[in-house]
Amino acid sequence: MFYLIRHGTADYTEKDTKIYQGFGNHLAPLSAKGIREIETTAADPRLAQARLILSSPYTRALQSAAILSRCLQIPLQVETDLHEWLADQTYVYLPDEQAARHYNEFQACNGLYPPGEEKTWESLSAMRRRMIRVFQRYQGQGDLLVVCHGLVIQSLCGYHPGNGEIVEFDLDSCMNDQNTKRKQRTKQNEQI
Repeated sequence: MFYLIRHGTADYTEKDTKIYQGFGNHLAPLSAKGIREIETTAADPRLAQARLILSSPYTRALQSAAILSRCLQIPLQVETDLHEWLADQTYVYLPDEQAARHYNEFQACNGLYPPGEEKTWESLSAMRRRMIRVFQRYQGQGDLLVVCHGLVIQSLCGYHPGNGEIVEFDLDSCMNDQNTKRKQRTKQNEQI
């Protein structure tokens, strides 16, 4: 079982004062509230049997994972593909205003490209594929904690969790659902 955990609340008070512009947003640490959220999360009995923590490389997630690692006494590993949603899939950081426009468009399209269109922002299905590739490398290793971001969890589970919230994710069930849908599409195409 994978336990997806959204990072604690970040402290963006230094945004726009140091280097916290563009990619610098990802350097923001947890707020005092965010630290308390994750310490509370660590006490959840579902996490007691976890063997490993996988974390996004962004500070708010990595700090959350470090707190969990300390509290639960289990190792932590950074997985770069657990990063946040990409406003631009070429990994170019956009000015804040342009990134906000991409995010607003992503939201207006419910995370899906309109039929026949390609966008530069990362779709929910692309995030989902990215996450599943990571999970497949760890499949069969027991209960794992995955500390990442709300939109990334939404791509897998269909809703945006709160800070410090735990969402259970069973990769086998997910893969079986995908295979069933693929077979249904193939059967429909054969009937056409």
